Amino acid sequence: MILAGIKVLDTTLVRDAVELSRSLLEPYLFNHVMRSWLFGILLSEGAKPAPDPELLAVSAVLHDLGLTDRYTAENRFEVDGANAARAFLKDRGISTQQTQVVWDAIALHTTPSIALHKEAEVVMTHAGITVDVIGIGLDRIPQDKLRAVLTEFPRLVFKNQFKECLCNVVRRKPATSFDNFLRDFGCRYIEGFTAPSFADLFANAPFSE
Repeated sequence: MILAGIKVLDTTLVRDAVELSRSLLEPYLFNHVMRSWLFGILLSEGAKPAPDPELLAVSAVLHDLGLTDRYTAENRFEVDGANAARAFLKDRGISTQQTQVVWDAIALHTTPSIALHKEAEVVMTHAGITVDVIGIGLDRIPQDKLRAVLTEFPRLVFKNQFKECLCNVVRRKPATSFDNFLRDFGCRYIEGFTAPSFADLFANAPFSE
């Protein structure tokens, strides 16, 4: 199958993942996960070891399920999304090992200090998402392919809509925003937001020394 001039894997599992995301994500967010997948494919060209294309597809396409009403729970949105993807794969008989790779790719997609040291699928899921969100790695995407991706899956005022989405997560689940990048959105955009300092937690630990 060809998307934005890029050859992508066309399997039942991939099609099901795309349709699940399409049915649950707002258009701007659906376009984001699709662009992330395509950027991940482009960044994977020549990579050694190469990621499994099906696991990369599922990881990228499902990585924001934790931001949907259906799958949001009490955890960090990345973990909620990883749990949703695990249930999706379990229903389709995917092996425990492969499922764990997808879980890690989604749960760690905002944590480069860990994700970049994991399996190729985790690395490339993170890399594709990072290109689309903050532009790191954009210089490795050929300009003609970048234009094709943006034409096929336009950004739809992504920055403003995604910012508001993340701020809403902070408002609803502030305790999930203290140890990740959501803290930055809370501090900058949400009046009255405060996050605990690990230095304070350490200093106040219930020990005499």
